[in-house]
Amino acid sequence: MVVDGGSGATGAPGASGARGRDGGAASSGRSAVLPVLLGVLVLAAAAAPVVHRYLVAYPDDQWQVDLEVYREAGRSLLLGRPVYEFLTESPQLLPFTYPTFSAVLSVPLALLPWGAAGWVWTGVQLALLWLVVGLAFAPLLARAGRWAPLAQGVVAGACVWISPVGENLRFGQVNLVLVSLCLLDVVRGHDGVRLGRHRVRWPRGALVGIAVAVKLTPGVFLIHFALTRQWRELRNAVLAAAGVTVATFLLAPEASLEFWTSALLDPERLGPNAGSSNQSVRGFLLRLYLPEAVTTLLWVLLAGTAAALGLAVARRLHRRGALVGEVAACGVVALLLSPVSWLHHFVWGVLVLGAVLGDGRERRRAVVAVVGFALLSVAWPWWGANLLAERSVPVPLARAVQSADLWWACLALVALARLVRVPASGAGERRPVESSHSR
Repeated sequence: MVVDGGSGATGAPGASGARGRDGGAASSGRSAVLPVLLGVLVLAAAAAPVVHRYLVAYPDDQWQVDLEVYREAGRSLLLGRPVYEFLTESPQLLPFTYPTFSAVLSVPLALLPWGAAGWVWTGVQLALLWLVVGLAFAPLLARAGRWAPLAQGVVAGACVWISPVGENLRFGQVNLVLVSLCLLDVVRGHDGVRLGRHRVRWPRGALVGIAVAVKLTPGVFLIHFALTRQWRELRNAVLAAAGVTVATFLLAPEASLEFWTSALLDPERLGPNAGSSNQSVRGFLLRLYLPEAVTTLLWVLLAGTAAALGLAVARRLHRRGALVGEVAACGVVALLLSPVSWLHHFVWGVLVLGAVLGDGRERRRAVVAVVGFALLSVAWPWWGANLLAERSVPVPLARAVQSADLWWACLALVALARLVRVPASGAGERRPVESSHSR
C-alpha cells in the first residue's frame, strides 16, 4: 500500500521489478521445458524402430505375449475363472506364473482393448526407462546442467537398443516396474520425490516390499537389508509385502491359495528351463545335461556361492554410500540366484552401467561401461544356440557363448566391487552412514 501509493520514482521500480520477476519466472519455466521436450523426442525417435518392429511389423501370434498373460490374469479375476489354470491362445499356451497381487494390478489392462493395451504398456515401459536412467546416470547427467533432460533422453534412447530392454518391449514384460520400484526406494527413499509443488514421501523399504509382492525375486533385497542392518527398511518392506499379499488373499482367496500351494512350486510353468533364454546359474547347469541329482547339488553350491559373494558386494557398496551400485548388485544377485532368469530380466544391467560409469570422468570406468554396454547389446544366447548347430564349432565354446549373459552378470559384480566409488558430491548417492541403520 505504501509503495503503491508513493511517488512515481518510488512506485515505478517496484512495479517494474515485479514485472521483471514474473517475466523472468515465465522465461525460466519455458527454458526448463525445452530440454525436457527435446529429451523426450530423442527417446521417442530412438525407440521408434524398436517399437515399430515389435508392435507393428511383428506377427500377431507373437505380439506382446507376456502382456497377454498379465492381461488375461486380470480378466480371469473379473470373469471369475481360475487364474492359474487358464492358458493364453495358441500357439503360446502360456499360464500366469506371478503372485496373485500381480493379477490384481493387471485388471486395468484387462479393461483396455487388446490392441490399445500393448501400446499403452509400451509407453509406460519407456517412461519407466526414462525414470531409471535419470536415477542410475544422475552423476553423468548432472554435468549437462540445464540440458540434463536432453542428455537423459540420449542415454535412455541408447539403452532402448540393448538386448534386455528390447526384449522387455518385445514381450510386454514387467521388469522395468520392478527395477523402478527398487531403485526409487533405495535412492530416493530418504527424501521422496517432488511432483509439482508437493513432495511425495513413503516409508523407505515399502516400494521394495511392493516389488516383492509383484514378483518374488526382489526378495533378495530383504536379505540385503538384514545383512546391512537396515532394520527399518526391512520392517517396512516386509509389512508392505505382507499387507498387499493379505489384502489380495481377502480379495481373491482361491487364486491366492492356489499360487502359494501349487503354482509357485512348479518351475516348469515358467517354460523350458534348459532353453537358451534362461541365463541363471541353474539354466547353465541344465544345459550341461548332467544327472538331475548332480545338477541340483551344483546349483545349490554355485548359486549359494554367487549369492554370498554378490551380497558382499552389495554390502560394500552400501557402506560406500553408492546407492545405485547397491541396487544393481542386489539385482544381479537375483538374476544368478533365481531358478529362471530370462533375457529380459537382465534389464538390471542398466543400473550396472550407470553405477560403473559414474560421472564419466574416470577413463577406466568409462571404458568398462562402454564395453559392458556393447556386450549387453548382443543377444549372445541365440548366437550360442546357432553355434551348437555348426559341427565345426567346439561344443564347449558354443555352450559358453550360449550362457554369455550369465558371464556378463558375474563380471558385473566384479566391476561393481572394484570400480564403483562415490564422488565428492555424487548426485543420487550419499555418504556412508552406518550408525543410523545399526541402532
